Amino acid sequence: MSKPHSRIRLSREQRYEQLVETAWKIIHEEGTEALTLGHLAEQSGVTKPVVYDHFTNRSGLFASLYQEFDNRQTALMDDAIQKTKPELELLASVIATSYIECVLLQGREMPSVIAALAGTPELEKIRNDYAVIFTEKCRKIFAPFCHDKSIHDAALWAMLGSAEGLSYATTCSAITADQAKDELFSVIISMVQRSYYQPDNAMP
Repeated sequence: MSKPHSRIRLSREQRYEQLVETAWKIIHEEGTEALTLGHLAEQSGVTKPVVYDHFTNRSGLFASLYQEFDNRQTALMDDAIQKTKPELELLASVIATSYIECVLLQGREMPSVIAALAGTPELEKIRNDYAVIFTEKCRKIFAPFCHDKSIHDAALWAMLGSAEGLSYATTCSAITADQAKDELFSVIISMVQRSYYQPDNAMP
């Protein structure tokens, strides 16, 4: 008679990665409504206290998924930027392409996660934190090509809004990925070019 298989013990980090991977799988196959901490525990082969120890509640779980997506998006974008020559059009293309492709890599699940978190403090904090990181990254990248080596905050936030809107439209199949990339590229170039027509004494 064969001995029963012993359960493999994972480190806390490994368990977290397993739970996140399983959560994305549930969303992809069953939708966000099916993703509860109890169902996640069942599908992951662990007890509920293990899942609660990592995420506390359902909003915390969705917040972790959103954060994981943001971290992945940032890593992919940073890697692409490092491999790009410091030229305006090349950098604009990298930012536009990286942003759209990362959203598409996650597929339709991302809008569902955002919808599930809508109105929660967890989502607002994560989105605000990421927005600051992304806009400051773009300020640093594109400022050398701008008038007086600076970009107005309003322009950066307008660019971010365009990126989010175009990404959403792409996941909903309202526009193609190429259309989204081309439009975001144009928005970035326009943002930089407009800076040349803003003299130091212009009103904000």
